Amino acid sequence: MSRPDASLLRHRDALEVHWPSGTVSHLYFLWLRDNCSCEECRVIQTSEKRFLISDVPADIAPLAVSLDGDRLVLVWPDGHETVYTRTDIEALHAADTGDWTPWDRDFVPARYPFQAFLDDDSLAAAAITEFLDRGALLLRQAPTRPGTLELLAPRLGPIREVLFARIHDVQVDPGGYNVAHTSNTLPPHNDFASYSWPPSVQALHMLVNEAAGGESVIVDGWNVLGTLRERHPDHFRALCEMPVPFREFDDDNETYAVAPLVRCDGDGNIVALRFSNQLMQTLDPGAPGIGEFYRAYHALCGLLTADKFKASFRLDGGDILIVAAHRVLHGREAFEAAGARHLQDAYFELDNVRNHLVVLQRKGGRIAND
Repeated sequence: MSRPDASLLRHRDALEVHWPSGTVSHLYFLWLRDNCSCEECRVIQTSEKRFLISDVPADIAPLAVSLDGDRLVLVWPDGHETVYTRTDIEALHAADTGDWTPWDRDFVPARYPFQAFLDDDSLAAAAITEFLDRGALLLRQAPTRPGTLELLAPRLGPIREVLFARIHDVQVDPGGYNVAHTSNTLPPHNDFASYSWPPSVQALHMLVNEAAGGESVIVDGWNVLGTLRERHPDHFRALCEMPVPFREFDDDNETYAVAPLVRCDGDGNIVALRFSNQLMQTLDPGAPGIGEFYRAYHALCGLLTADKFKASFRLDGGDILIVAAHRVLHGREAFEAAGARHLQDAYFELDNVRNHLVVLQRKGGRIAND
């Protein structure tokens, strides 16, 4: 080894690398073997992994290790050689962490022209970046013909179809299956809490709005949850643990799911809020923890309806509001049914939106380098 003792420390199942830059990496032997990028271990054409970890012993250790500057070389018991650089390792720590910015009291969604969003790659990339950060976006001057939401697919990905309709018409309907089909107040919620995986992006397109009242309301749900966790960690924990039933149905469709209101990832980061006062079903009064849950639920509802966390504005004909539906709740104030008010909504998936941003950024980089 070119830097034997000072730079490389072997442990029972891992290697400690002291790079010339002064940074230190702790790398498990199984990880080092599994992530070899040579053509024997990966399909070079697609960059997909070919190597299967179970093909080597669980206690595998390299026969030889050397560090030459920023180049780490390992030789395994079968003679296979694996090479890493410090840049390779550090790039993994720089992966997207899903950072987001809470709203301030004066927040309003950023506004972009509908046609420019479709035609201008740079503007679309900026708009999607804003959307992923703040969870809401408003497109102006869209056509007011039904089905316009189909045109967003090149930017947001294919429409996520759910039951009832591919694109939903939201207007006063005496035969409607949901409170949205009345002129009543619609409390903040996310749609289809009655699905095991509710749609993660929703686009709401106002075709015509001549009714008095009916201001649109959006709420930064993750900001609410962060505040609740800080003030009452026991409440937050109860919302993460109690399974809650949700149901939405009509004569021809039935959707039902049972899940906690809050979902976090393995690091404790909030990744989804499931909230719909109108779709929530009755919980078993004898369920363990029901008392603590209801205290937490009461506190959550109070925050979700507080002015501090919401934005209110009027959607006019040609406006399209897009929300990250696992974070942002939407609703509306009551309106006078005498005036024409017709909105259409459809669903997309956040994974597809992120994908389009990556492609746009890659495309922009190619153009800049040409």
